Amino acid sequence: MPSLLPTGLVCLILSQLSPSATSQRLPQIQQTSVTDYAPFTNVDCPDFSTQPLLRTFSAENQTLHPQEVEYVNTRSQTVLPRAWADWLGDGSSLGYTLSDFQNNFPKVGIAIPGGGLRAAQYGAACLEALDARNDSAKAAGTGGLLQVASYMTGLSGGSWITGSLFFNNWPTIEKLVFGDENLSGWMLDIPFVTPDGVNLFSDENQWFFGSLLWSVMAKAETGIDTSMVDPWSRMISYHFLNQTTRDNFLTNDTAHGAGQLWSDIPKLPTYQSYQAPFPMVVADARPVGSNLTTALGLDATVYEITPLELASYDPSLSAGMNLTFAGTRLTEGRPENGTACVIGLDQAGFVMGTSAGLFNQILDFAHDTIRDFSADDGAGMLYVLSRLLRSVRTRADDVANWPSPFTGLNAGRFQDSAANWLELIDGSSNGENVPYAPLFVKARAVDVIVTAEGSADIPGLNWPNGSSLITTRARQATLLRLSHQQFPPIPDKPEDFIELGVNARPTFFGCDPRESPPEYPLVIYLPNAPPFNGENPVANTATFQLTYTIKHTRKMFDQIHNNLLAGWVPNSNGADPNWGTCLKCAAIDRARLKQYCYDPANPTNKSQLPNRKLEFVDPDPQGIDRLGGFFSRSKFALIGAAIGLVVLIAALTFGLLWWKKRKNQEAEYKKLLNDPGWDAEPLFMQHATHRRMDSYELK
Repeated sequence: MPSLLPTGLVCLILSQLSPSATSQRLPQIQQTSVTDYAPFTNVDCPDFSTQPLLRTFSAENQTLHPQEVEYVNTRSQTVLPRAWADWLGDGSSLGYTLSDFQNNFPKVGIAIPGGGLRAAQYGAACLEALDARNDSAKAAGTGGLLQVASYMTGLSGGSWITGSLFFNNWPTIEKLVFGDENLSGWMLDIPFVTPDGVNLFSDENQWFFGSLLWSVMAKAETGIDTSMVDPWSRMISYHFLNQTTRDNFLTNDTAHGAGQLWSDIPKLPTYQSYQAPFPMVVADARPVGSNLTTALGLDATVYEITPLELASYDPSLSAGMNLTFAGTRLTEGRPENGTACVIGLDQAGFVMGTSAGLFNQILDFAHDTIRDFSADDGAGMLYVLSRLLRSVRTRADDVANWPSPFTGLNAGRFQDSAANWLELIDGSSNGENVPYAPLFVKARAVDVIVTAEGSADIPGLNWPNGSSLITTRARQATLLRLSHQQFPPIPDKPEDFIELGVNARPTFFGCDPRESPPEYPLVIYLPNAPPFNGENPVANTATFQLTYTIKHTRKMFDQIHNNLLAGWVPNSNGADPNWGTCLKCAAIDRARLKQYCYDPANPTNKSQLPNRKLEFVDPDPQGIDRLGGFFSRSKFALIGAAIGLVVLIAALTFGLLWWKKRKNQEAEYKKLLNDPGWDAEPLFMQHATHRRMDSYELK
């Protein structure tokens, strides 16, 4: 007898009923205090005969998590047909009849690379240019591609925009980043590390540092080892999750994202209504015991963190752990005993911090230095780390410490089979800054991969050069041939990407497959590029810049948005009026479009991109830079004017005083960072005048 209910509804009912029949009631992590960052340990484990925590498979016989399959299939059946129709109409304007596809549309994934706040902002601006809810994107024909996507992957800064969208209930990018009456926005003008400014020892900064370490101490008290990634994760939460405002930033009136779990994404309204792509975040593993402080090799294990599991589809592991119980040590799939389970390790901030943890490569423990950050941010990070090391038990201080659920698996093939821990670090540590790996998994059968490429590969200029794509192609051709699809044809070297100009304009890789079905997906490459119209670039900022003025962020978004709606016209600084149509044709049918397709036999050249400016120009200079800009713009008016002389003298005097004060502060920081007297002082002191009596300041 045929089913009386739609297939998607049946799947939904079964997915909701199955867990409730086999799982016990778990402790509930609250979201009211910064100490809710602590997981629960010694939790009763589920019945492994009906609810195993570990899922294993092979490269030759891959399987996906059943609830991932249910989500993607239900979204495909109930949401995507309307989304495709809203984007393409009936298809006649493109030369298609949409009904001929019989709801069998291409499976689209979106990859958002790493690169700190630059990458997060570029990824967000790119999504806005593909969002049907944005009027100008809709009019240009690009808006709508976001709505038809089945998957979204993020890495480092790309994971921040991914998590932020879900934990703020999938608002428009405008509301998410800049705020409205309900959302505070990302508040990127408030410094990540020292929100009250450069003085580490101001009362407000001390309250902030105390709050961070209070969270980490609560986690450490459960017996889970911590590291520098933990306070870093808490810093990320203040900006990208949903409990922090300008008014409460320096108080503990809320949990500031503590207690919000990645495994709770399926409970969120956007997920339950199938309105968003299935999210995945990427991290790499440093081999336990190696203590590497350099980039990893291609053989490093790559992990994906979904709302359902911590998994790796690398042939060496091919396993996934139930994310709700991440933090539980398993040996050959079993815990030590029936009450040895852990829940709550998968804090949303910790997941995003794990994917963005580059500390093994930038911390110099021998000299107590941290490179790449600004002097102020570096001093703040070292200060927090020094207090952390003096206060709680840590293991590897420069990685995200995850108790391993994969101990005993695939001995001789899996690099950490004998280890009790996983040392997870930034997902770009093996050279793959674009989180392609989950989207190329054969079992997912993704047809189109949109790359919001915000990498900063070219030293000094911070534009992408294709090196991540080249690295992924090499890894898939050597280590992942059984488990992942091939990478489409691309230029062989970064220098070729630059010379051909494909790093500076929209490009389609994989327009001409030889097989049917195609042996590789189509990659729609949307790089952060110099403005097409010859404007001064404002989006190619440094990866470790951790503060942006509101004006800079707004200018950055406007410039990226205009670039992505313009496409490119050879030998021109004009916009392509057919770009939106080209994008639609590529997504629906991989239609060959000479202007945008990479063709090794007929390559383009960077000379076809005239009058592009490469050097970053700060749109909102602050401090001395701003003063210098003022003099430059006003030099003729000042000549011979007495008032100009007064202003000049006053400004120079202020500058010298500021410089002297700054030098004194730096000297004080260096002295204090090496002051062993910290050990003799109590870490926390209750601060009675603060808004909550259970908040602390560092002393």
